[in-house]
Amino acid sequence: MKKVFATLTVLAMLTFGSAAVMAQEAAAPAEEAAQEQVDAAAPAVEEVAEAPVAEESGVVALHKTLKTKFIEGGAGFMALTLVTLVFGLALCIERIIYLSLSKTNTKALLANVEAALKEGGIEKALEVCRNTRGPVASIFYQGLSRYDEGIDVVEKTVASYGGVQLGLLEKNLSWITLFIAIAPSLGFLGTIIGMIEAFDKIQQVGDISATVVAGGIKVALLTTLLGLIIAVVLQLFYNYILSLVEGLVNEMEDSSISLLDLVVEYDKAQKK
Repeated sequence: MKKVFATLTVLAMLTFGSAAVMAQEAAAPAEEAAQEQVDAAAPAVEEVAEAPVAEESGVVALHKTLKTKFIEGGAGFMALTLVTLVFGLALCIERIIYLSLSKTNTKALLANVEAALKEGGIEKALEVCRNTRGPVASIFYQGLSRYDEGIDVVEKTVASYGGVQLGLLEKNLSWITLFIAIAPSLGFLGTIIGMIEAFDKIQQVGDISATVVAGGIKVALLTTLLGLIIAVVLQLFYNYILSLVEGLVNEMEDSSISLLDLVVEYDKAQKK
């Protein structure tokens, strides 16, 4: 009997032992699959976490690259070229602000002047022009102030003072064109200096090789590139300023003709 119980005990232990082993073997693939999912998700999490860092490092890398190229092109010479950009942009911004403030609603001004002439005469019209900003109002004021001297004098005054206002609108444009011309000229000067340095190194070494010539050629290319970029930027601003000036000049001419018509009508009404 004892042998029977011993045999049954051994069989039970073997059965439970094999079941436990099978359970562990069945659970192992599940754990491995879960671990694989975790490992697969880890790079994605790292990429998300490192994305801002990578972006920031890209900006920093760009800044360092520009700084390096600036130094390689010759810090002193490149800084001199950048001075033309600073002064040119300052003049361009000043002209854009001035021309933007010089714009006048000419239709409204003509309507106000016409109403003032009918209500209070020349003095009332002069007051309207005095309280209005812009070159058109200034031309109107100068022309109307000479009404007592005759229509011909008014016409000549309007034409003459229109030329004065045109000169004010085009003020400092010659300096902008100067900086547009100087920037690439300085770049080409840097090109010549870089090539001279390259030939000096060739003469010192006594051999033509890429490493000897590369430094001088790099200086030449970088200075030329900077000068051309500055010239292009300033040229774009210059053309925009010219378009503003042309628009104001057209308004001045059209409104001057309309003003003369109003003065003639007013003069006829006064003589009746």
